[in-house]
Formats: sequence, structure tokens, C-alpha cells
Amino acid sequence: MEKVPLFTDDTIVFGVLMLALGFIFYTESIKTGFWPKFYKIVPGLFMAYMVPALFTTIGLIAPEWETIDASGNIVEHSTNLYYVSSRYLLPAALVLMTLSIDLKAVFNLGWKALIMFFTGTIGIVIGGPIAILLISTVSPETVGGVGPDAVWRGLSTLAGSWIGGGANQTAMLEIYGYNQKLYGGMVFVDIVVANIWMALLLIGIGKRKRINKWLGADTSSIEALKEKVSAFTNKIKRNPSLTDLMIIAAIAFGTVSIAHLSSGFLAPFFEGVVENIESPTTRNIFTFLESKFFWMISIATIIAILLSFTKAKNYEGAGASKFGSVFIYILVASIGMKMDLTLIFENTGLIVIGVVWMTIHAGLLILIAKLIKAPYFFLAIGSQANVGGAASAPIVAAAFHPSLATVGVLLAVVGYAIGTVAAILCTILLELAAVS
Repeated sequence: MEKVPLFTDDTIVFGVLMLALGFIFYTESIKTGFWPKFYKIVPGLFMAYMVPALFTTIGLIAPEWETIDASGNIVEHSTNLYYVSSRYLLPAALVLMTLSIDLKAVFNLGWKALIMFFTGTIGIVIGGPIAILLISTVSPETVGGVGPDAVWRGLSTLAGSWIGGGANQTAMLEIYGYNQKLYGGMVFVDIVVANIWMALLLIGIGKRKRINKWLGADTSSIEALKEKVSAFTNKIKRNPSLTDLMIIAAIAFGTVSIAHLSSGFLAPFFEGVVENIESPTTRNIFTFLESKFFWMISIATIIAILLSFTKAKNYEGAGASKFGSVFIYILVASIGMKMDLTLIFENTGLIVIGVVWMTIHAGLLILIAKLIKAPYFFLAIGSQANVGGAASAPIVAAAFHPSLATVGVLLAVVGYAIGTVAAILCTILLELAAVS
């Protein structure tokens, strides 16, 4: 049974997370003494992720836990904070950060962004099979199993998650029939390895100037976009009135409600369409269209892009993207809360496979970035649009500049679209590696 945390009420847990974020921002604002040296090494965004993870590790809070009722039955409990953050605050943040976007400037970022995204995809496709081959030489039982218990079947769900997202992961579970009693172990590997990699990417953001110098990267297109947005913001900057703040809230959460309403119609509609596809393989390729989360994020982003062509973009001058950043930090904290650092030492065999797999993914990204002189931003977003999907790609993008959050979302949507096809290719290679 999982240990019951000290605080189980979502209201209290949310307060704990907000106090942590407040402490991080306060200490980051101090200009003398220990803290400036600390934050020069460790970015504030990483701290916003890691402090909640430490709270979960020591048992202060928890994403889920179990208790035993009076009849001796196990009762499962969980917090709703991540759900609320990802379903309400994330789309609201995307709307507010996209209002001032210059779509032409985004497209001017060029081909390197797409190259790095597809490099990340290829890294996942080949990384799993190579990891199996390497681990099998040391511990063949770790990559063994037969029938529904075969490890390669379970790893196929990781491929679906790390290229597309949750819908693609579920599709792979259905396609290859992995033992659902063992599936929790794969979800665990997904959470641990993906979150460790995201933490490393966040640390890298603080050192991006040195990384870009080593890569020999040309960051002019990114800087041009940032400067264009910043110049526009400064031009329309004003002290926000209560009316401004209420209209900003209306734009953000009105769009979120439309996105949820639309996804509630579109997801069931496409579920019927997909179920009527005769070919099982083709049917599973398009399962991401059944995801309400996919449609919710996509619609919110489309509406926000349309609003960027209207006078609504002038609300950036009243601080629209700053409110979006607040929501993003709350989401980061709720994601960090899902990470119990002690879990790294459980099921070490599968964790090692996941770490080797992610290392190959990272290594290929670094190699290609060096060859084509791509900025660290493209490397980080190319990876997270695959591994993290629409929930975390905009977080990493916004850490570079709020105006770049949309880039993360657009690439993550591409990941949803190709996720199952690429994961099937990866699984074919996984099976070949496992039986070789």
C-alpha cells in the first residue's frame, strides 16, 4: 500500500505548491549573496519542478495514495491538481502566450526546427531496439518474457508515449496486447525517465548561451522573433486596469471553454469514424483523433492564433503573457509533484533500458544539432515535442521566451499525428532486437 502523505486535501496541497513557487521567485529576485550564485547554476523553472518532487519524496504531498476502509478494502485516492492544471491552466496559458505571436516570424524559424523534431523521433525509434541489444548482453532476463509478458510489447507503449502521447501509448497497448497487469511498470518507467530528461533540459536552458556557442548555432531567427514580440509589447505596454484583467481572463477561459465544448463533440465523432475503419493497423494509427486532450489543445491554439490577427493581441501590453507564465509555473509544479525520486531505485532493469533509450535519443539530437548548427532551443523543443507532448513542450519553449510556447504546441501536434505509425516501426525493431 502506498504511504498516505501528510497533506491530502487539494486546497492545502495547492497552497503548499504556491508557497514553494513564491519562495523560488522571491529568492530568484535577490541580487546579492548566495541566491544569485545558486540560480546561475540551477534555473528557477527547474526548481519549480524539483521542489514539489522533493515534497512528494519525503511524504509531504503525493499525486496518489491508498487507504483501507472499515471493510478492509483498498481505496485509491489521487489529487486533481495535475488534471486541473493540464486541462484548464495549460490551454489558458497557451492562449495568453499566443495572443501576440507573429505567425510569419514563427515560420521564419526555418527548417532546422523540423529537422530537430524528426531527429528526436528517429532517436526514439532506433533508441529502444539498441537499448534492448545492449542490455541483453549484460542482463538478458531484463529484456525477455514471452507472449503478452514480453518486455518488447511493453516497451512499445513507451515508444507510443515518447513519440506522440497518451492516446498513442494506449493504441500501442491495444495493438500488441501487453499484459495489462504489468503495464503499470512501463508507465512508471515513462514517468521517471521522461521527467529526469525534462529536468536536464530545463537545466540546459540556463546554460543555453554556452551550449549555443559550442554548437556554433545561429540564433538570429529566434532572437528576431523574441525582439519583434518584445518591441510590440513595449509599444503597447500599459498599467493594466481591472477591466483589462477581466477581459484577459475572459479571453483565456472563454477560449478554454470553447475548446472543451468542441473537443466534447469532436472526440466522440472521430471515435465513431475511427472504429469504422476496417484495417486494425490503420484504425490504430488514427486513435489520437479520439483524444479529447488532443482536440482541446489544438482548438485552443487555433483560436489563439486567430485572435493574434485581431485587436485582442493588444492585451499583451496589459501583461497577458505574464498571466500565462503564472499558469505554466503552476503546471510545472503539478508535474513535479508526480515524481517520487525514490522510485528511481525500483525496477532498476526497466529504468536502465529507459535511460539508455533516452541517452541514444539525446545523443542523436546533440550530434545533428552540432552538424547543422541548430540552436539549443530547437534541440530542446524537438525532444520535448516527442517525449513530453503538448503538456510539456510549451513549458520548455516558454522558458526561452513566452512567445515561443506556440512553437512547442505546433510540433507536439505533429507528434500526435505521426506517433502511432513511428511507434509501430519502433516496435518491429524492438521485437527483432529482443528475439535476436
